[in-house]
Amino acid sequence: MNVLITGGGSGLGEAITRMLAKDTKNTIYFTFSNSVQNAKNIELDCNNSKAIKCDFKKEAEVTALLNEIDTLGIDILINNAYNDKAKHTYFHKIDEEEFSTDFMHNIIPTIRITQSAINQFRRKKSGKIITILTSGLANVPPLGWSCYTANKAYLGSLVKSWANENIKFNITSNAVSPAFMQTNLTSEVDHRIIEQMIDNHPLKKLLTIEEVAETVLFLSTASSQINGVDILINHGINIK
Repeated sequence: MNVLITGGGSGLGEAITRMLAKDTKNTIYFTFSNSVQNAKNIELDCNNSKAIKCDFKKEAEVTALLNEIDTLGIDILINNAYNDKAKHTYFHKIDEEEFSTDFMHNIIPTIRITQSAINQFRRKKSGKIITILTSGLANVPPLGWSCYTANKAYLGSLVKSWANENIKFNITSNAVSPAFMQTNLTSEVDHRIIEQMIDNHPLKKLLTIEEVAETVLFLSTASSQINGVDILINHGINIK
């Protein structure tokens, strides 16, 4: 399979890249923004992977990726990239411009890339879309993350639309919604809060990026009968 992973050069994206690259029959294309050396290391470690520079904030790089998608012949698109530059503060303290900028730098590129992939999938009558969301959509949203959570909710709605509109073409759209993980995205969270999370966790440990990558791997090989599903990874906090 040919797989395209956005934001696959670091954090959760890197874990997904490395997990799927274990199958040498796969060819893994992954985008990266600033982690140049890390991307090179992945290519060295995984001979079946290829890094593509694509900063969602740079129109030229997004356009170049869109032009390249058709030539890659991808079978699976994994929407993972997210440039989180909005302030992590209360909703009423965030400038309107930050909401629109964050949307333009994250959601619009994801929409354009997914449209391009769907056009290719429809021609082949086959394809899978896997989108990384957040358990914050099912749990109580975390304080100070309203912009991020709102954007993920927007993508969550699109995941369902993609699933409904394209299943007749044997194209599936599913999502994974992980709980808090320690990545670059959450590196600024106070260590005392993290310690409290661990203490409150029934397993006394946080979710790892490898555990999430395993779930993405499952969806990448799952039957087309699995469609429009959002797999929530939050240690059963919503069980009633």
